[in-house]
Amino acid sequence: MLSTLAFGAVHSWALALFYAGACAVLMAWCVDAWRTRALRFSRNALQLPLAGLFLLGAVQLLPLGASDPATASALSVPATRTLSLDPYSTRFVLIQLAALLIYFAAALAFIDSPRRLRTVVRNIIIFGFALAVLSMILSFISPQKVLGIRETRQSLGFGPFINRHHFAGYMELTLGLPLGLLFSGAIERERRVLYILAAALMGIAIILTNSRGGMLSLVFEIMFLVIVSGVRLKRGRDSQGGEKSTIRQLAKRAALGFAIVLALFFGVLFFGGEGALNRLVGTVSAEDPTTGRIHFWRGTLGIIRDHPVIGAGLGSFSLAYTSYDRSNGVLFRLEQAHNDYLQLLSDAGIVGALLGLVFVALLFRLALRRMESRNLFRRGVALGALAGCSAVLVHSFFDFTLHTTANALLFLMLAALATINGRVEQSPRHRYRHAHSSPGTTPAATQTNDAAAP
Repeated sequence: MLSTLAFGAVHSWALALFYAGACAVLMAWCVDAWRTRALRFSRNALQLPLAGLFLLGAVQLLPLGASDPATASALSVPATRTLSLDPYSTRFVLIQLAALLIYFAAALAFIDSPRRLRTVVRNIIIFGFALAVLSMILSFISPQKVLGIRETRQSLGFGPFINRHHFAGYMELTLGLPLGLLFSGAIERERRVLYILAAALMGIAIILTNSRGGMLSLVFEIMFLVIVSGVRLKRGRDSQGGEKSTIRQLAKRAALGFAIVLALFFGVLFFGGEGALNRLVGTVSAEDPTTGRIHFWRGTLGIIRDHPVIGAGLGSFSLAYTSYDRSNGVLFRLEQAHNDYLQLLSDAGIVGALLGLVFVALLFRLALRRMESRNLFRRGVALGALAGCSAVLVHSFFDFTLHTTANALLFLMLAALATINGRVEQSPRHRYRHAHSSPGTTPAATQTNDAAAP
């Protein structure tokens, strides 16, 4: 929440606080291990691709690159060059990756009970609802200012984000949880109206950003929920022989999805967002619906072609792109590729792309497995978290939402909620395995959170 309100944690001062928070979490983790004599950690495989990406960045900093002959002739000592074209930026990316990995690993290790799971999920939903309402109000009061206090010049902000597309991506993540709980039937009847209201306002906020990538991702998210919840439900019903009940439940979910889309449409009209719908319709007749992104992608493909294996270096895109920009930077300097997948290939090469593919494959495999739980709330959380992550993965084809620290952190938090083990489905137990051992016994050295649930 703090990283979100700090303009998405993209400025130096916000990043410094973000890194300090990661250090505080790590210190508290060590204190917990010292007090309980048990190091708590998770063996969730999703941590491995992130660790592999960090290792790749470290390799890119090795001085194994070929030196520039012109530069070498002007120096009295041999010049060395790292594999990364911009080692300074690569070091900062590694620091950010390390911080994100600490938060992610801590979430997997310490969200270990049904109570903690419910607390985290409800906090995300409440915060997303409040942020959507606040951002919409501020967009009417001071549309040219971020949070009503900071004026932007080179971008259109929304809510606390400097870039409206990043706000849309953040809302896509938070929207998944209430919708997942609704589609799974985990919400009591008397509370459904509250969850529907929260989800509707989040969806309206996405459309009011005028982000076409956000709107397309929103439609995809709803379709994903309808299809996946229906398929998982049908599989469970077929094993129990309830075909009529399955058809009835599928019809209810399809009707719920249609009702949500219809409510969003009228909600946008009510809040005066006709311009957003007109912009989406205007994309069909536009000569370049990507609004110039094709030009960016062509230059990015040139970087990928010349650095295919390990890329040009994490965080090196803005520097590497200058050699492939046909406009010679006349308009502005491009900081991001506006496509997370192409930028991953340009920064980390085929190795980085394989690591990303492994992460996504593991995310879907583990989350779909968690949806087989008999606990409705656990099933709804897994469904909603995976839907939010999937929506952002679709949005990443058109923007760079995951390059915003707050979005990346929430994405990893949802990945943890979607794949965390069965302990959050059991009855509450002691959160720690105390090391009060009887004479002659040895305290446990480690404690993992991926033991098989009974």
